[in-house]
Amino acid sequence: MDPRQALDGKAAAIMTVLCLIWGLQQVVLKMAAPDVTPLMLIALRSGAAALLVWALMRWRGERIDLALWRPGLVVGTLFGIEFVLVGEGLRFTSAAHMVVLLYTAPIFVALGLHWKLPAERLSRVQWGGIGLAFVGIVVTFAGRGGEAAPADWSRVLWGDLLALLAGAAWGATTVAVRLSRLAQAPATLTLLYQLVGGFAVLIGAAGLLGQWHFNSTPVAWLSLLFQAVVVSFFSYLTWFWLLKRYLASRLGVFSFLTPLFGMLFGVWLLDEPLEASFVAGTVLVLAGVAVVSGYGWWRQRRAGAAR
Repeated sequence: MDPRQALDGKAAAIMTVLCLIWGLQQVVLKMAAPDVTPLMLIALRSGAAALLVWALMRWRGERIDLALWRPGLVVGTLFGIEFVLVGEGLRFTSAAHMVVLLYTAPIFVALGLHWKLPAERLSRVQWGGIGLAFVGIVVTFAGRGGEAAPADWSRVLWGDLLALLAGAAWGATTVAVRLSRLAQAPATLTLLYQLVGGFAVLIGAAGLLGQWHFNSTPVAWLSLLFQAVVVSFFSYLTWFWLLKRYLASRLGVFSFLTPLFGMLFGVWLLDEPLEASFVAGTVLVLAGVAVVSGYGWWRQRRAGAAR
């Protein structure tokens, strides 16, 4: 019997706070961009968070299992690639666009596991959800232009493409963890491998792309503190803590709040415009992701009601 329990008020409140944090992180990266490039800020946050996770493991008496270095290298590299795409994408597109397209990751996870694990085969309903999300992506990419100059909307289009590729890289990271021995490893070890590998990839990319800029201002340091401690350390470890105690399918439903919070924060704090085509596409994307991710939960609930 699964020891994990259904969501209670405590878990719902914690998940809402986590979604707020995750929705805000892209906005903070964009806000700090005049003082520190997004790529540099993500690299520094990964390095700082890795030190915090290592210190926590030492305090708990957990050891670093170097026998898992191969899958650790894979997930760390994929993690780094994801955030290289995020950092570069934010130079061209809005934070609202980034957070919505980044959260197409569950679609890529479902596709990856469909081909690798018989137990994760997609149903016809889930394939319909993937089709719905694909239509939503097409709609978000369509409708560009309007009164804007072609050079402007082509830059946004490029940033949106990088955001979508970041979602694919995030999905690939999840699949790599699921299909390797890291799936049975402590959450802190998996996170440490991701953060260390991500730091190495990101700091290298920052050097190659000339994205070293860090202007020592209060905004830059507060942004780094938020990204490293609140996002990469606290929120990720809290998420893993929830996954050990509550049903993942129930928690996953709450994660759909993140793109909505991201859009609201982008409009509120950065005065970002929202095109009608993007809003319509977002609704379709989130509906498709909800169908793919929530179908298993719906089937379980229906089966339970039939008993």
